[in-house]
Formats: sequence, C-alpha cells, structure tokens
Amino acid sequence: MSPRHIALAVLVAAVWGVNFVVIDVGLKDFPPLLFCALRFTVVALPAVFFVGPPRVAWRWVLAVGLVLGVLKFGTLFLGMHAGMPAGLSSLVLQSQAVFTAGFAAGLLRERPARQRIAGLAIAGAGIALAAVDSGAGGPVKAFALVIAAGVFWGLSNVLTRKAAPPDLLRWMVWVSAVPPLPLLALSLLVEGPHADLRAMVSITPVGVGAVCFVGLLSTLFGFGAWGFLLRSYDASAVAPYSLLVPLFGMTSAWLLLGEAITPMAGGAALLVIAGIGLSALRPGAPARLAAHLGRRTRRDGAAVPAAAPQAPGAVQATAEPLPVRPVPAAAAPLPRP
Repeated sequence: MSPRHIALAVLVAAVWGVNFVVIDVGLKDFPPLLFCALRFTVVALPAVFFVGPPRVAWRWVLAVGLVLGVLKFGTLFLGMHAGMPAGLSSLVLQSQAVFTAGFAAGLLRERPARQRIAGLAIAGAGIALAAVDSGAGGPVKAFALVIAAGVFWGLSNVLTRKAAPPDLLRWMVWVSAVPPLPLLALSLLVEGPHADLRAMVSITPVGVGAVCFVGLLSTLFGFGAWGFLLRSYDASAVAPYSLLVPLFGMTSAWLLLGEAITPMAGGAALLVIAGIGLSALRPGAPARLAAHLGRRTRRDGAAVPAAAPQAPGAVQATAEPLPVRPVPAAAAPLPRP
C-alpha cells in the first residue's frame, strides 16, 4: 500500500476505535437496535435523494446493507448492551481480519503469502491475550455476540470488494438506506414500542451527538474510505490495519471511560503492532532487510579493524609509508560510480 493509503487506513482505525466509546455513551440513551437504526438513518436521509443510483447491481446493495448494517452492527450493539466493555469490544471485533482473509480465500480465491498469514497469527495472538486479560469472568453471551459481529464484518468486506462500486460515497449512502427499516422492526419486536418511544421523547444533546458521530463519521466516512481501500488492494492486505482499532479503542476507553489497561494488555498491544507491521510489509521484505543489515555490519566491521592498545603519550607509526604522487595541473575528471 502507498504511504497515503496507509495513513488513510490508520485514520479510519482511529475513528473506529473512538467510536466504541461513543457507542457506549449512546447506549445509555437508546435501546441497542433503535440506536443502530438511527445511525444508518442519519447517513441515508436525505442523501439518497441527491446522490443518484448506486451504479452497482441492487443485489449487492441489499446484501451488504443486511450483512453489514443489520447483522454486524446489530450483534455488536446487542453485545455491548449485554455487558461487553468498549475497549474489549474494540479488541474482540478485530477477529474480522481472520474471517476476512478466510472469506477472501474461499469466495475470491485470494491466497495471502505466508508472511501475511504469520502476521495475522501474531496479531491474533495479541488479541487473544488481551481478551483473556480483560474478559475473564465476563458475560459469555455478550462475548459471543461480538465474535459474531466480526464474522459478519469479514463477510461484508469481501462482498464490498466483489461489488466493486465505482462511487463509494454513493455506495455507502445506499447501503445505509437498507438497515433502518429492518432494525426498527426488530427493535419494536425485541425491545418494545414503549422503550423506543421513551428514548425518543427523552433524547438529550449527548444522544444526538452520539448518533451523528457513529452515523456520519464512523459509517459514512469510515466505511467509504475502507471500501475504497478494499477496491484498490487485496482484502487480506487491507484487513490487518483494522487491528489498530483496539489500540485506539482501548486507549480512548481508558482516557474517557476509566477502563484499566493492564501490563498483559500492553503486551498484547505490542503483539498486535508487530503482527500489523509484518502483514503490511511486502513479501520477503523482512528477509531482505535482515540480509542488508548483515552485509553492512560485516562490511563496517572489516573496514575498521581493532587497534592494539597504546601507552599514554605514544605516537602510532604506520607499518609502511604511503607513496606521495604529484597532482597534475589539469587532472582528468573522475569516473562516476
């Protein structure tokens, strides 16, 4: 990936990381499925009346809208509402990187290099370590819901690449138009009309801000940029950058919500960073870098031999006097190396 696209992937990861804190705040004002429906409503309306048709087959719009909007975000919001902390949720959800690579191999016939697989394994070990540290004794149902959200996110990544939308802003607007009605119906069925009405009547500025952040920044900007990266590169090359999300998520949860970061969680973060770095490098780059450093070390060591110790004040003499050659008045130019 080019440097500016790497920077874009890191920025999206930062927005998605802080987004977990905002979701935690918003869930105090709204039932989870209603909150999820509102996030997509602010993205789709009134934009669908101005952006024009999506320029891809409607089946892709419907498929990604249901998988990403209803299944992925629905299960994530339900999991966090059931007791998963924001920082831990940001970590566990990144299992989607492994699911993305698996779906890409099965559906798109992509074959990631061994180096990238090793990087994903190292980063996955970091996620598992932090999950054990933070989730011991936590609610199993909530944990399972967030894992399911990772599965659906991985599938939606591959579907987006398969759809290959030419206009990503238009694509995200139309994808966001699919989830509101199914989510609202599920909210009325599961959470009840009284809970939804009470939340809407007692809405606060904090709740409005949470809906706007998760809708406009996290959804419209985040997935628009992510879809662009998926269309430009292999899914298995883009997916590792999502492993930065837990670093931003856990840090913002620590700063804003008071969630603790233990030494074990810090070690897990180091594993995640190492895995991302290994996955992002071109295949064979670590071996070439190690060989280059080895050659340079050997060359530098041979060029500067160790000198024998001298007595204080002694003057070192050369073994053989160097010949002195006269310099011509008009010397010929030196050849270029």
